[in-house]
Amino acid sequence: MIFWIASYPKSGNTWLRALISSYYYTNDGKFRENLIKNIGQFPEKRFFSDFKYDPKIVTDTTRFWIKAQEKINKDNQLRFFKTHNVFGKLNNYDFTDSKNSVGCIYVIRDPRNVITSIKNHYELNDDQALKWMMNEKNYIYDVSNLEKDGYSDFQFISSWSTNYKSWKLQKKVPIKIIKYEDLLSKTYSVFKDVIEFINRITEKENKIDKTKIKNAVNSTLFDKLKNHEMKNGFSEAIQSKKKNEKIPFFFLGPKNDWKKILDLNVQTKISTTFKDDFIELGYD
Repeated sequence: MIFWIASYPKSGNTWLRALISSYYYTNDGKFRENLIKNIGQFPEKRFFSDFKYDPKIVTDTTRFWIKAQEKINKDNQLRFFKTHNVFGKLNNYDFTDSKNSVGCIYVIRDPRNVITSIKNHYELNDDQALKWMMNEKNYIYDVSNLEKDGYSDFQFISSWSTNYKSWKLQKKVPIKIIKYEDLLSKTYSVFKDVIEFINRITEKENKIDKTKIKNAVNSTLFDKLKNHEMKNGFSEAIQSKKKNEKIPFFFLGPKNDWKKILDLNVQTKISTTFKDDFIELGYD
């Protein structure tokens, strides 16, 4: 069965995957970059290789979302998958269902900090990034492989608000929603809660290995991940469209403070646009 690590892009998904992979795929809880490959992405081209779809049609893989997951689940093994896709239907095809999914952790992050990372990752200015986050029809795909693979990695992400609500309001899959800000300020306790939730939902051994949790937390500190990327690169960093180099994946981390770095007009626009969500989530 599939356990989802879901989020809107640039909301802490990779960090949480690093923590989870360190805990479940090591004996000591210490992170190494190759571990993160244990938590792949869905949708992704490799899962549709047995199906006849048109890679030039943006949404054509949606026809095989469920069938691809059924194939993944044939061996009845638990697998974690990252996704930025909304929960629900597209072209009348379900993204997932209760037969293929056992649970989900959804990471929500203050959009005033998300926008800074979006700007860096996709090389956008303030207005472009804000429109990007408000776009209800927004989708992402692997730009670097567009000529070769077309839209095989298509993910429908919609807007920041719709993405969050689609997972929050669905009733098919047990879900735990965590705030990135809490994961940052109370990493050990929030991650411990995550492990307890995963173990309960997946009926794993209930005993918690606190040493592994501590090691996972300490080995995935932002500065360590950033230093590792500077020295060795990072597998999920993408190529810049403006320069002959890759865009740093680990950008600002804890220094990404909208109160200090975000234009006042943009702050106001975001707060107004997502007003109801801010009230619900306690973002002031």
